[in-house]
Amino acid sequence: MTIPEGKKVYFSSDNHLGAPTQEESRPREIRFVKWLDEIKEDAAAIFLLGDLFDFWFEYKHAVPKGFVRVLGKLAEIKDSGIPIYFFVGNHDLWMESYFQDELSIPVFRKPKEFEFNNKTFLVGHGDGLGPGDHGYKRMKKVFTNPFSKWLYRWLHPDLGIPLAQYFSVKNKAISGDQEQKFLGEEKEWLIQYCRRKLEEKHYDYFLFGHRHLPLEIDLNGKSTYINTGDWIDFYTYAVFDGEKTVLKKLEF
Repeated sequence: MTIPEGKKVYFSSDNHLGAPTQEESRPREIRFVKWLDEIKEDAAAIFLLGDLFDFWFEYKHAVPKGFVRVLGKLAEIKDSGIPIYFFVGNHDLWMESYFQDELSIPVFRKPKEFEFNNKTFLVGHGDGLGPGDHGYKRMKKVFTNPFSKWLYRWLHPDLGIPLAQYFSVKNKAISGDQEQKFLGEEKEWLIQYCRRKLEEKHYDYFLFGHRHLPLEIDLNGKSTYINTGDWIDFYTYAVFDGEKTVLKKLEF
């Protein structure tokens, strides 16, 4: 994709709407919708890198209620012709076809390559990548198993949704979350993942979420790993202006 002059590509992740409750997360949702309203003026594309919701599960005829403001705004932006790409995170990994069917927004479950103005990007949420975190990786296999999802659908939504929301907020083993402090390049699994990928192929930028920590790490003088942070504590996002990608912080 060639980015027209004056246009930008935006990357955002980890809103965790609905946590700890829908009422308490509503101010964050309103801020996010306001931000979407602002960036639509110069956005060539928008990437949502996972955990937009703190919990999301699609029954055959039901989805979690709420989030009307953000879903409506995404529909408006997509209908205006601006591409939006959604990568499922570890909290909304049970997303199926709702975004594609209702909003015409493609949903990705693994990192995907993109090219903008001859710059190569590898984009994803970031959970379960790199060495370590074996407990979460085993847990993810169980949660994403088709039989597990089939069993869960037998729970009525009035029981299944609040139960999952409770564990999503309380249980760090399920979420795979880590402390919001930099662990050093040798202990940051996503940095190790990026370095290994560079042994196979060059990428100008790696864009991930999941860590909830805004990071901009030079990997080899030619490639950069950027973590977009979150919309809970940092309110950060990344922007590609046609030449370079940088982290920015929401101005209140």
